[in-house]
Parts: sequence; C-alpha cells; structure tokens
Amino acid sequence: MGITILTGLIAGSYPALYLSGFNPVNVLKGKLKASIGELWVRKGLVVFQFCISMILIVAVMIIYRQISFVQNKHLGLDKENVINFEIRGKVSDKKETFLTEVRKIPGVRNAAETGFKVGGNGWTQGVDWQGKAPDEDYTFEEVMTGDDMIETLGISMLEGRSFSREFGTDSMSIIFNEAAIKTMGLKDPIGKTIRHYTGDKQIVGIMKDFHTNSLHEQVKPLFFLYKPEETTNIIIKLEAGKERETIAQLQDFYRQFNPGYAFDYTFMDQDYQAQYEAEKRVSTLSKYFAGLAILISCLGLFGLAAFAAEQRSKEISIRKVLGATTTSIIGLLSKDFLKLVFMSLLIASPIAWYLMNKWLENFAYHIEIKWWVFAIAGSAAIFVAFITIGFQSIKAAVANPVGVIEDGMN
Repeated sequence: MGITILTGLIAGSYPALYLSGFNPVNVLKGKLKASIGELWVRKGLVVFQFCISMILIVAVMIIYRQISFVQNKHLGLDKENVINFEIRGKVSDKKETFLTEVRKIPGVRNAAETGFKVGGNGWTQGVDWQGKAPDEDYTFEEVMTGDDMIETLGISMLEGRSFSREFGTDSMSIIFNEAAIKTMGLKDPIGKTIRHYTGDKQIVGIMKDFHTNSLHEQVKPLFFLYKPEETTNIIIKLEAGKERETIAQLQDFYRQFNPGYAFDYTFMDQDYQAQYEAEKRVSTLSKYFAGLAILISCLGLFGLAAFAAEQRSKEISIRKVLGATTTSIIGLLSKDFLKLVFMSLLIASPIAWYLMNKWLENFAYHIEIKWWVFAIAGSAAIFVAFITIGFQSIKAAVANPVGVIEDGMN
C-alpha cells in the first residue's frame, strides 16, 4: 500500500507541477513551446527505461544459460533413474536379505545401502596422516556405506578398488576422493595407513571427484568407510524406460517385506535439482520483469515518437512537398530514437556485465559471459524500438502535407 501511494505521488507530481507552471495566456493563444530541458528529460527517461530493459534481457539469458549448465553438467556420478529411501522397520534388521531380493526384481540394475545423502552428509576433522602439520585442521565429508554403493552410482575409480565382499578386512579400509588426496598431499596413497578417530584405516581406493552438493560449492575432501551397520538409506538403480513398472513392483515387495511402513522414495536427480529452487524462481521472475520493462519502455518511446512527429509535422510536410520519399521521412524520424537505443546499449552493457558477474560468483562452477549475449539483447531492443516508432513514423510520413500546412497557417 505504501509503495502504491508513493508511486502515485511521484507519478502525479511531475505533470501537476508541469501544468501548474503554464502561462494561461500563452496556453489560450496556442503558444505553448517545449524547452530544451524538457526534451532532454523525456529522452533521458527513454534511455533509462531501455537501459533497464536491456539489463533484464541480459539477466534472463545468463540466468537461463546458468540453470541449463547446472542441470546438464556431469556431476561425476550417475544420478539418473536412481531412487533413494530411508531404512526403517524390518529393513533395518535384514538389510542384506532385503537388498538380495530387491536385486531380483526385473528392472532393477543394482541396489546398495549407504549413508550418502545429496547435500546432507556428515563431516569430521578426526583424520590424521603422516606429514600432516599438527596445528592444521582439515574438514572431510564422511559417508558410511556397504557393498555396491560406488557401482550403483557409477562413481569412477582413479586408483585401487571399491569395497568388495571378496575382502574380509574392508571394515579397516577407507576410500578417498581426489580432493581429499590433494588436501593431504599424499604421494602413492594406495596401501598407506591413516588415523581415523575410530582407528587406523588403510587406503584401498581413490575415487574421481563427484559433487555431493550443488554447484554453488567446490567439491570437498570426502571419504567412504565400510560400515554397513551405520548406513541410513537404500539406493536403487532402475533400468531406463521401465521406471514405472519397476517402482510398482518395488512398492508391492516393500509392503510385504516391511508391513506398516510406506514406501516413501525420491529420485536422486530431483534431490539435486531441489538445490536450485531459488535460481528457478529468480529465472521466472526475471522473465516477467523483463517483459514488463520492455512494455514500459515501448510506451515511453511511443509517446516520445508521437510527440516528435507532432512537433515536426510542418517540417515533414515541407520535405514531402519538396520531393522527400516516405522511406526517407521514416528514416529521418527513426534515426534519432535509434540513437537513444544505442546509447542505452552502451550504458547498460557494462552494468549488466558487472551485475551478472556478481550473481555468477555465487556458483563455484559457472558459465562465462559471452559477447553475443549483449549483441542479442541489443538487437532485440533495436527491433522492438523500430517496431514501436515505426507506426508513428509511417503515420507522419503518409499524412497529407497540404492539410498539415493549412492547419498550421490557421
């Protein structure tokens, strides 16, 4: 309500003050003239409006490209067609039996127990290794897991192996990602022993880096520990194209195996996308604001074009009598306004570049702003401006010059 009242006061104050400053005698005699200052104010408003429009057009394009980038960037794991649900009830006591039966269901490619959660893993500083400075602390993401978790998510191994049932000592094993090895500065890490707060662990594998959080954050140092007894959820990889019927069979099996509990699952790719809800809202809102800004800019330009055409009606008529063509008249009226649009582009481009660079800094991984984004925004603004002023220009260019001159003489 406050914004509405303030906007009304500001919008109404200029015409009220402007009209109250007229000399009544001059108005009645038709000697009302616009000053140079008033003309510059009008042009300045048009430039300002188109600056805002072009900044918003650039913003919409860059936000769309960044959201497309985060949605399509390979995260280092295969998140497609993977469902995730919490371990509850009877499943907690018979996880191996449950997983064995689940893997037999047609359409299930693999299944595993894990403590991995998108954007919600635990962390620890309780890791020591030979060569670590005693006064330095490093934070690691910590994930408890059982067999097949790495295979189910398609995480690539850089060195060594993943956890396997073939080895009876994996409870004393640990697998790090690349970021963790770089943080620790270890050379030839496979087979080396580190001190975990639960005891000594042997490094049996190095994973390629993968994203556990959104692209707002860098990949963090992370490790997997083989602790099936501490896993909290089940992940199941489904065969592409058979998701619906496979999930239906999983629901039936789950009800029989774990009566009294609902089969509440989420898709892992949706869990990742949920981290970008704020960006999606910004994208939607920016489209509406850009459209509104362009509409307001066009109205301002339309009004200025109508005013200029009226002010120059005698000049246009004389030019037509002297042989000027309709095309030349349209060009005469249009070029001044297109200059304003070009000026807006020159002002808006560095501002848009700065603002969108600041926005992109919120992402650890982001696109680069390309020059053609500004070229497209400028071309769109010029096209819209030309269409807007074209109507008034054509109207003035095709007007009967005799009638206009006679009206002026009267």
